[in-house]
Amino acid sequence: MDKPTRPGIDQYFLKIAAVVAERATCHRHHVGAVAVRDKYILTTGYNGAPSGAKDCLELGCLRDELGIPSGTRHEICRGIHAEQNVIIQAGLHGVSLAGSTIYATHTPCVLCAKMLVNARIKRFVTFGKYNDGEFVALFREAGIELERMDRPSTQITFLD
Repeated sequence: MDKPTRPGIDQYFLKIAAVVAERATCHRHHVGAVAVRDKYILTTGYNGAPSGAKDCLELGCLRDELGIPSGTRHEICRGIHAEQNVIIQAGLHGVSLAGSTIYATHTPCVLCAKMLVNARIKRFVTFGKYNDGEFVALFREAGIELERMDRPSTQITFLD
């Protein structure tokens, strides 16, 4: 029997971000994010309605109903983005994200990018692309390293 391949650290955390995304309640995109520093998970987040509020799975998607294209008019959405939830969870638990890497299933919208710059992250790693490319120049100006990788395998390898 072949010995399983151990994923690299970036693939490992991207795979975790993909699992986090399974909790998303958005009809358009399931997005997951994981904040990591020194190979330790600090916080996670996925896109969905504010805690305790009805979500799109229950109410339907207002953006779809109004015909709003992906990547535009972010304010017309009841959801909070995965990256925003990573930052909020850090604040709630008194965890600094300074110097961390964010692993996410999609590139950020420009609003999330602004927040990530102010949270002082140093690196953003993703395998997916969101329909808002305005973040690239901002990350470059702020010195945030952006890395796009291949989508991690969805297979979980067990040694029984």
